Amino acid sequence: MKKIGILGGGQLGRMLLQAAANYPAETHVMELDPECPSADLCRHFTCGDIKDFDAVMRFGSNLDVITIEIEHVNTDALEALEASGVTVIPKPSSLRILQDKILQKQFYRDHEIPSSDFVITSAKEDLILNRDFLPAVHKLAKGGYDGRGVQIIKTEKDIQNGFDAPSILEKAVDIKMEISIIIGINEHGDYRIFPTVEMIFDPVLNLVSYQISPARISKEMEQVAQAMALTTVRALGSPGIFAVECFVDKNDNVLVNEIAPRVHNSGHQTIESCYSSQFDMLWRILLDLPLGNTDLISPAGMVNIVGESEHSGPVTYEGIDKVLDMRNTFLHIYGKKETRPGRKMGHVSLLADDINTISDQCVEIRNILKAKT
Repeated sequence: MKKIGILGGGQLGRMLLQAAANYPAETHVMELDPECPSADLCRHFTCGDIKDFDAVMRFGSNLDVITIEIEHVNTDALEALEASGVTVIPKPSSLRILQDKILQKQFYRDHEIPSSDFVITSAKEDLILNRDFLPAVHKLAKGGYDGRGVQIIKTEKDIQNGFDAPSILEKAVDIKMEISIIIGINEHGDYRIFPTVEMIFDPVLNLVSYQISPARISKEMEQVAQAMALTTVRALGSPGIFAVECFVDKNDNVLVNEIAPRVHNSGHQTIESCYSSQFDMLWRILLDLPLGNTDLISPAGMVNIVGESEHSGPVTYEGIDKVLDMRNTFLHIYGKKETRPGRKMGHVSLLADDINTISDQCVEIRNILKAKT
């Protein structure tokens, strides 16, 4: 039985561990919080800092395979583990690119992958020098996550909100829609593409409010988007699960926005809506087993349950009974004891016969189910 380690113990690790129960794997998790969502589901839990070189080395030295559920990990340690014979998925070389938004944007440019124009900034005063580039979006090169580390800079008066650290200034795109394509690829180059997902964002929190699968786009656009995503992932040269998030602009051009080298929020509905979920697929990749079937069983939606504004403290959930009384709804609570505004606390997936009804159902669920104190 292979020893498989996961760096990070959040909800993505939790759902990965739930899928692990079906496979011959001895699961190990490292996370600083001993009460994290993954702690009670793994075979072995290590309390440690995933950004610390020595901690990652100690954790991974006796493992067969190591993976991540968040990209902010110590890549130096992963490179050393890889050199010692531990299989690291995704490869540290791809992680280095995707951890740093400057390197990521340069990667798109070098491989002629369509993406928005950008300028590299090292300090806040660089925004003044690039005032003619506005409106734009300022993104920290490292450390941003779930809407953090991102500021919209529309005019000069917004420059004060920018970051005084290495960042990229991305030209604003006139967005028609945001979509995501998740691809699973193994060490032999075999791959599977999940149905393209349409993401609807919360404009205040800058994270996904709900999403629809399959995306409401033409077959031609889906083919373009999936081909672009596959080209991008192949250029990274690494096995793993990759979520390629894209903008569709007002002229129906598809532009790559960001890549996540792991299971992703935009793939949660695959647990119920696809024959092989993104979590199941990653276990097949980690264990070098045949890849699964990503065909859609049913059109689906997914609603993020996030902490309500002005609520911080021990969590209670309002509206669970009403949501589960709806047809073909599936509840996933992440086991976080404390809520705070905008914190992801769980999600609800729903299956529907008619894709045109999913958006209304998602909005209804979001209005009913609340994470409060």
